[in-house]
Amino acid sequence: MTAAPARTLDPERLGDHLDRLYRAARALTGCPHDAQDLVQATYERILRRPRVLREEDDLGYLLRALRHTFYSERRSQACRPCVPADPDDLDMRASGCPDPAEALESSVVLDAVAALPDAYRDTVVAVDVAGLSYRETAELLDTREGTVMSRLFRARNRLADELA
Repeated sequence: MTAAPARTLDPERLGDHLDRLYRAARALTGCPHDAQDLVQATYERILRRPRVLREEDDLGYLLRALRHTFYSERRSQACRPCVPADPDDLDMRASGCPDPAEALESSVVLDAVAALPDAYRDTVVAVDVAGLSYRETAELLDTREGTVMSRLFRARNRLADELA
């Protein structure tokens, strides 16, 4: 099996993945505003210099960069005080849908995903939110496909219990 040739990430194509990255960021952060900030920080970090991809599709690379950015920011924020958001400023339209009930339901599901333990949350975000295959998810999370399936099963059961 030969390795795929290295290629440079095309900055013009980054917008093609914006929706999926936002949904993944929303599931990671649990907050629409933080998700937008995370996607923006990820794109800013990626666009600083050309990125060479080896054996990886654009989305897998972007999701890995999003995840690394999320954890880096989380570590740096641990030293800073947290100021709670004003409930009047919260946007209930996280999914962009015009129906408030549907937006609220989407928000509840993404909040439940954000509350999962890190390993389960990362797996659900990769498979169910971003739409990666088990193989792609295993590569992204640096684990085996069997572990992905196991985590996904347990995470979905937790989500079903939480949302029931």
